[in-house]
Amino acid sequence: MRCLFIFLDGVGLGEDDPQKNPLARARMPYLESLLDGKKLLASSAPFDGERASLRALDAALGVDGLPQSATGQAVLLTGINVPAALGYHYGPKPNPQTAAFLDGQNIFSILTQTGKRAALLNAYPRGYFEGIESGKRLYSAIPLALTNAGLKLFTQEDYYAANALSADFTGAGWREFLGVSDSPLFTPQQAGAELARLAKRYDFSFFEYWASDYAGHKQDMNWALNQLENLDGVLSGLMQNWRGEDGLILLTSDHGNMEDLSTRRHTSAPVPLLMLGAASARQTFLENIKDLTGVAPAILTAVNADGAAR
Repeated sequence: MRCLFIFLDGVGLGEDDPQKNPLARARMPYLESLLDGKKLLASSAPFDGERASLRALDAALGVDGLPQSATGQAVLLTGINVPAALGYHYGPKPNPQTAAFLDGQNIFSILTQTGKRAALLNAYPRGYFEGIESGKRLYSAIPLALTNAGLKLFTQEDYYAANALSADFTGAGWREFLGVSDSPLFTPQQAGAELARLAKRYDFSFFEYWASDYAGHKQDMNWALNQLENLDGVLSGLMQNWRGEDGLILLTSDHGNMEDLSTRRHTSAPVPLLMLGAASARQTFLENIKDLTGVAPAILTAVNADGAAR
């Protein structure tokens, strides 16, 4: 079965408090239609409906301190309780101890070794590669896992050739923040349709959306609301071009942050696991998931039909 993983960096399931939680205030009519009128809040999980399921997942994993990006993402990519193995949460970029877990035993590696087609659908601008090559920039956990699997990151040229999407979905950020004045632009709905088209090329595809974590650290309610309303449009465009037989779509996160703009820090909130697709496939996927460690094994079982899930 095909699987599309939309990773929402720094999104927890928070309180129904519009003063501090943009997820309680944002206009997200499409997402709410999937959740029978509910918002993406702690009180909404668990939920199972005609088109969607929602679960709350523990991101702390029994380790003291606030969950962090590198170890949280490593858990999602491997199914290993990396913070417990290390004895601490770590981030934002992997230290050598965290990076070791991403070498040879991550989702991209396992699926590639068993003949499945996998990709990270984000396009990276030229400056990103220049920073990596010069040593001024380090890979975060997700591109590190991909490159460790022998797969290539998509480039600016891939974006222009319609083989990948920008990290903000629409391309507006490339123009506004990177100064790429002729970069392709999409409405959120168009970007969702593009995401569906690209994901259908692969057995497993991953999209990293980090603007949500950035919004949390900025503590900027208006900016956060704009990101969430764009995301709702993306989901609408995606689902209008995705049928149950096309496979499963999952959205989850590595730690809380955006759901509580009263602090710049990460939070200990559970994170959402939102599943979209056929009800029977959702039920099977969710059977053994209690926390972040269950996501990668469930993906391997769903995608890897020849039984190499580990």
